[in-house]
Amino acid sequence: MNSFVPAVVLENPWVRLEPLSLDHVPDLAKLYEPETWQFFVTFQPSGPGEEGMRSFVQALLDSPAVQAWVVIDKSDGRIVGCTTYLDIRPAHKAVEIGMTWYHSSVRGTKVNPACKLALLEFGFEKLGCVRIQLKTDGRNLHSQAAIRKLGAKEEGTLRKHGIMPDGFIRDTVFFSILPEEWPEVRANLLARLG
Repeated sequence: MNSFVPAVVLENPWVRLEPLSLDHVPDLAKLYEPETWQFFVTFQPSGPGEEGMRSFVQALLDSPAVQAWVVIDKSDGRIVGCTTYLDIRPAHKAVEIGMTWYHSSVRGTKVNPACKLALLEFGFEKLGCVRIQLKTDGRNLHSQAAIRKLGAKEEGTLRKHGIMPDGFIRDTVFFSILPEEWPEVRANLLARLG
């Protein structure tokens, strides 16, 4: 756990984000879909099943610069994925939203914008962040489009920024949201959530 980001529940009418624990492994293991992990450059399950997911969850829990949450869809109470703050930099009042993944059954629903609303609201309004960044694999055009739709500003591409588990050397596209941009981003998210 990071002292800048307390392990607290984040909630809005659409989702509940509960601090990740090993108790969540069985539910998360049921959500394993191999394609989910194709663009994850750092932590990922060592394979399907509970043992594979346990390795992923333990790596997140052991990282001092990560605060992870399971995502619960409040429409039915199911755990549907996981999201994190990572690259937590207390001295700079900055976090990154990332390592977010959802089961395919909730992709394209209100779950992702609701999670982003909860994480951005917590970051800007409770933690006093002066920067929240997001980044994605240069090949992941779907993720880039989603981040742009969120209202984040594209900052550029770091070339050959990370080596994937399969040896591929990826480019990483960086985006950010600043406090003065947050009201507009918040309004857009609320409009999307209806």
